[in-house]
Amino acid sequence: MTGGRSGRGLDWLNFFMANVQTGFGPFIAVYLTTRQWTEVEIGFALSVGTLTTMLSQVPAGALVDATRRKRRAAAVAVVSLAASALLLAVWPATVPVLLSEVLHGIASCVLAPSIAAISLALVGRAGLGERLGRNARFAAAGGGIAAAVMGIAGTYVSAASVFWLTAALCVPSLVALGAIRQADLARRVEAVQEAGRRAGEAGLLSGGLSGLRHLLGSRGVLVFTACCGLFTLANAAMLPLAGTRVTQEAGDEANLIIAACIVVPQLVVVLISPWVGRLAESRGRRLVLLAGFAALPLRGLLLALVTEPAALIVVQVLDGISAAVMGVLLPLLAADLTRGTNRFNLCMGLFGLAVGLGGTLSTAIAGLVTGWFGAALAFNVLGGIGLVACLLVLAMPETRPAPDDGGAADGG
Repeated sequence: MTGGRSGRGLDWLNFFMANVQTGFGPFIAVYLTTRQWTEVEIGFALSVGTLTTMLSQVPAGALVDATRRKRRAAAVAVVSLAASALLLAVWPATVPVLLSEVLHGIASCVLAPSIAAISLALVGRAGLGERLGRNARFAAAGGGIAAAVMGIAGTYVSAASVFWLTAALCVPSLVALGAIRQADLARRVEAVQEAGRRAGEAGLLSGGLSGLRHLLGSRGVLVFTACCGLFTLANAAMLPLAGTRVTQEAGDEANLIIAACIVVPQLVVVLISPWVGRLAESRGRRLVLLAGFAALPLRGLLLALVTEPAALIVVQVLDGISAAVMGVLLPLLAADLTRGTNRFNLCMGLFGLAVGLGGTLSTAIAGLVTGWFGAALAFNVLGGIGLVACLLVLAMPETRPAPDDGGAADGG
């Protein structure tokens, strides 16, 4: 189920927004280094962005829930991302860079739930799994192509060209967003807004607070929030830690090996994401979650044993499996767990906050263990955390709706 013209617009929105977000990755550190920023200054700027993202997750979700104009919210976020990229390109001084990081953090937290809400409103719950799989496929393809193009531009044009290109890519993103017709979304969005009013969710602040209390009283929400935190706690530091070790082993070829380690999981996501969505709809969410989470402890164990660079690239296939499952299942479970309410994006924000906290702690824990006991034990510790996350999935209730449970409140 693609959703016709609007569905194709959503495909390309995911593609181009992955392009845009790629520009805000490791390229920032490289760019600021060329502008004579110190490692401490770069670390502080990136930390401001990370902190902004974590603090904005839940409020941004409540904001997207509160508006009927999901496309408008996404458009404002895209324009804000363009402004953030232009600030970096034009004025790489301390205050503008910090402002850019704050703007990027807030805009990203609005954009992700907006795209998820548009997806849900476009196809409804019955087609959401497959739709999320398509989203992940186009986003992975866009991210992979953008990384290559921006790497070439940054190397052979200038470090600042990455951010000019990032800002320029916001234009086709807006064109793709414009291809999504409001009429295709309006019925389900209005239905879910009415469900929220019936549940007494009036007002952004009061509705957000009462909705958050309601979510925190749900066993499924609490268990999966913990799963998200543990998943990222185990996953986030694995590739950086492997990168450090492969640099010592491979020397000048390290950059090529790390690039392959990034591209291979994206190719896996492109290949299997729609299948993951269909499997979640046909066989249930918990089975698919178990498959994705089980790849984590296995990956940690293999990374502890593997020293050959070529073998490391093969192990990264497991990262692609986990990424595809989380990319599809996180918004799908948020939709399941908020059925009949106007709290879908608030729930997405709560899961996103757990992901952010896990990722922040992951690199710190891995760094400490590596410094004290070596990389092999650090991989085993990360894999052990992944095993705990996998076992916690067993406590997750099955949330797949009954085949005849369409529901009036399909929208996000």
